[in-house]
Amino acid sequence: MGIVKISDQMHENLRIASGALSRSINAQAEHWLRIGLLAETNPDLNYSDLCQLLLRGETGQGPLRLTPVKGEALHDA
Repeated sequence: MGIVKISDQMHENLRIASGALSRSINAQAEHWLRIGLLAETNPDLNYSDLCQLLLRGETGQGPLRLTPVKGEALHDA
């Protein structure tokens, strides 16, 4: 585990989002980090598709996919 320094404004955004979504600030930050990582490595996928990738990783169907996937592959599985 490490320490990540973020701006006061980003911390405030995390605080607000975490409260609205019933997550801890750390859990919210980790969610945004995962979504951002997936978005950068899969620029053709939308938010819903990225969430499907996360759900598959959390349900034992594999880890986070760090290589691009085709959108059709998400819907075929």
